[in-house]
Amino acid sequence: MKTITVLLSDDHTVVRNGLRLLLEAEADIQVVGEAANGQQSVRETKRLKPDVVLQDLAMPLLNGLEAARQIAKEVPSSKVLILSAYSDDAYIEHAVEAGAAGYLMKEAGADDLLRAIREIAGGNAFFSPPIARRILKQWQDRFPNGSQIKAKTTQLTSRQAEVLQLIAEGYATKQIAGLLSLSIKTVEKHRQDLMNMLNIHNIASLTRYAVSSGVVESNRMPNSSTTAAARASVV
Repeated sequence: MKTITVLLSDDHTVVRNGLRLLLEAEADIQVVGEAANGQQSVRETKRLKPDVVLQDLAMPLLNGLEAARQIAKEVPSSKVLILSAYSDDAYIEHAVEAGAAGYLMKEAGADDLLRAIREIAGGNAFFSPPIARRILKQWQDRFPNGSQIKAKTTQLTSRQAEVLQLIAEGYATKQIAGLLSLSIKTVEKHRQDLMNMLNIHNIASLTRYAVSSGVVESNRMPNSSTTAAARASVV
């Protein structure tokens, strides 16, 4: 029996500990690493190349969707399973677009989680049954009789999404440059490019756009205790 290797990516230690206990009780599953923020998730996936990345959406420094997008592009052998408390259609659609192989609600039972990991490791997709039924109906309604999918509007690049999230989380230009290993001028250029592309001309509006588009969640705003802790961990 092939052992399925798993990386746990969640910013709550108690959640990671609980998942580790559950998964390591299975003979065919091995937890090979953990990540407490989105950047670490991408970094550890590159280093460990697990079969499955169990990825939370609400992550500091780099949100789970962008982490999934970077993993799908840079480590395609590692499949991302989103484990989230959010079941909104927009989050699910963004997750699929980002390259996630599955989406499971945190309220799901242990059996569903284990099945999802095994299905995804075997090359299949997996969605919580209520989500799967909803997605199927939406696609049938949106594209009846096999009509072609319309091209989507231009999306942000991975680097633009990273810069946008950090701006919205309240990081200064110098701090963003340090976190992303970029020059201050490069960060300033990315910020200006974002404003030009989105036709937004101030940081407050840019932050509102980041929240409304799902790049960052409202609980990651500068006054949030989670954000403050994340900032302290990288200073």
